[in-house]
Amino acid sequence: MKKPRRSLKRFSRNFSPESIRGDQDRNMVAKLDGPQFSGGANIAIKCPSHTYEQTVSFYRDTLGLPLIEEEAGGCIFQFGPVRLWIDNVPYLSQPDIWLEVETNDTEAAASFLKVHGVPRRDEVEQLREDFDGFFVSAPNGVVHLVVGQEET
Repeated sequence: MKKPRRSLKRFSRNFSPESIRGDQDRNMVAKLDGPQFSGGANIAIKCPSHTYEQTVSFYRDTLGLPLIEEEAGGCIFQFGPVRLWIDNVPYLSQPDIWLEVETNDTEAAASFLKVHGVPRRDEVEQLREDFDGFFVSAPNGVVHLVVGQEET
C-alpha cells in the first residue's frame, strides 16, 4: 500500500517582498525606551597559543581574508562588514569568542544592564582610562564589549 503524499501547503506561507521587509522593519528596533543597542563592528577570537598560528593561517591562507593589521599579540582580518580580531592568549586551553555591542549612551546602558542582572566583566581586559565602554557577559558566558558611538 502506498503512503499518501504529504502536502507542503501547511508549511508554505504567502510571502511577498513587502511582507518580508515589513517584518524586518519591525525587528530592526528591539525597544524604544532606554539605551539603544546594536551589533558592533568587531568580533574577537581569543585563541590559545598552541592553536594561534594554525588559526591565523586558516583565515589568511585557506579563506584568503584580507589581513588589515598584524602585531606580536594578534592580528585583524576584514570579515565581511566587520573586523575579526585573532588574539594570542597563552593561558587559554580553548578559544573564546567576544562580541562588540554599540550603544548610544554607555552610562544608561550600564544602569539598564545592571537592573536586568547582566554581570559586568571589566576584569577580563584592561581598557584605556578614557575609553567609553565596558565589558559584560551574556548568560552563556560570551563576553561583550559595550561601546559608545565615539569608540566605533
